[in-house]
Amino acid sequence: MCSADSMHAFMKLLKNSPAGAVFNPWHHRDPQHDAAADAPIIRREQLASYMAERQKATVILLAEALGYQGGHFSGIPMTSERLLLGLLRHKGLGPEMVFASAPRRTSREDVKADGFTEPTATIVWGAMRELGVDPRCVILWNAFPWHPYKPDKGFLSNRTPTDEEVMLGRPVLLALTAHVPQARILAVGQKSAALLAAMGIAAPALRHPANGGAGQFRTQFAQIIKKGRK
Repeated sequence: MCSADSMHAFMKLLKNSPAGAVFNPWHHRDPQHDAAADAPIIRREQLASYMAERQKATVILLAEALGYQGGHFSGIPMTSERLLLGLLRHKGLGPEMVFASAPRRTSREDVKADGFTEPTATIVWGAMRELGVDPRCVILWNAFPWHPYKPDKGFLSNRTPTDEEVMLGRPVLLALTAHVPQARILAVGQKSAALLAAMGIAAPALRHPANGGAGQFRTQFAQIIKKGRK
């Protein structure tokens, strides 16, 4: 399968989000918080731009699920609008690390003036910068590729996907690995490790950066990257 075909298959599968308290940023509109009706289109285009620059990626960092402060509005896993808007340069992070074309926000400015920012996203992108990793060699993805939210809290909330939901991400992950067969997968957190184990894929397990795990994640990620350079 050529690269264009494999990318098309991957993007097509993203439409198949399950019912329930799940937001699909590429095909659903957030009527309360999106700035315009074309927000899902913008998010699809931004994911496509991100992926187009990573056809030779050597690493897939597989975390748990999209969050409302990250991919819900940016369309890219573990990537916040604030990063795309160039408002994290004081941390050494800029939108050119994500993709070359001009990014756009999809959230309303009166909801979050500077765009949403996600701690996990900042930690992961910061770790790549500190280690001198070319961000185009790394694809950030999730075991459950969509955004699970708490029904009683609404779209601006996160919940842990169920084990059954995580397994629904298997076809998408298979399509991603078909697109970048040379990439090694690293499991970030227990949910992603469980999905990979169920798929028979051996992968190093890293501590998830959330809930006090940032330091351990950085250490483990650095060890793997440095070992790969030897």
